[in-house]
Amino acid sequence: MNPTNLWPIPPTTLIPRELTEKSATLKKRLSDIAARYVDVRFATSLAAEDMVITDAISKSKTKIALFTLATGRLHQETVDMTKATENHYGVVIAKAYPEEVDVQGFVDQYGMNGFYDGVEAKKACCGARKIKPLNAALLGADAWLTGQRREQSTTRVELNFEEHDDARGIAKFNPLFDWTEADVWAYIKQENVPIHPLHLKGYPSIGCEPCTRQVKKGEDIRAGRWWWLQSDSKECGLHINK
Repeated sequence: MNPTNLWPIPPTTLIPRELTEKSATLKKRLSDIAARYVDVRFATSLAAEDMVITDAISKSKTKIALFTLATGRLHQETVDMTKATENHYGVVIAKAYPEEVDVQGFVDQYGMNGFYDGVEAKKACCGARKIKPLNAALLGADAWLTGQRREQSTTRVELNFEEHDDARGIAKFNPLFDWTEADVWAYIKQENVPIHPLHLKGYPSIGCEPCTRQVKKGEDIRAGRWWWLQSDSKECGLHINK
């Protein structure tokens, strides 16, 4: 794909005062969450939104633990970004790995790349590599955070700052729920936040390597995720609240 036709990192549009206010609000949200709950955990994918939250956690010195879903099918750039983030912020990002028996069960039934065959196979793969590891990573937590935003997709337009995760029986927060894509990148530029290298190659949203592709200019920013499925199927199940 011609690089000039790919999604570009959006330009900064916020004036400094507006961004300062947004940054202060984000840090207050994080501090308030940490004050309300004893054990708060943040699931980071190392993509732009999650790097903003990581930066805000670090700079506000908020007691929130970080973890990532090490699915076994990530881009090498994502694996490298995990280590780079740990080094940059002086933090430890726990790795939530899938169980070998679950992965093998999927492969035996569908084949290694069977998720391309349809929604049910995709759900089965995400279940083994993402949902079960997430459940394990959240055992004992009182609350968890995500980098979801309302603007990201049609399935998130009614997203709230605070939810109750009925599936896991804990509180769930989306600190960037009301941020725009431009807000995210303005923060990254101003605060010198490390950038995932795939963002520089036309990937606005980053997941597992075989299920993520580059996005063209003008396409929906989640168009590169599970591109072979209909738009209403473009969630992995991590955020289904039931």
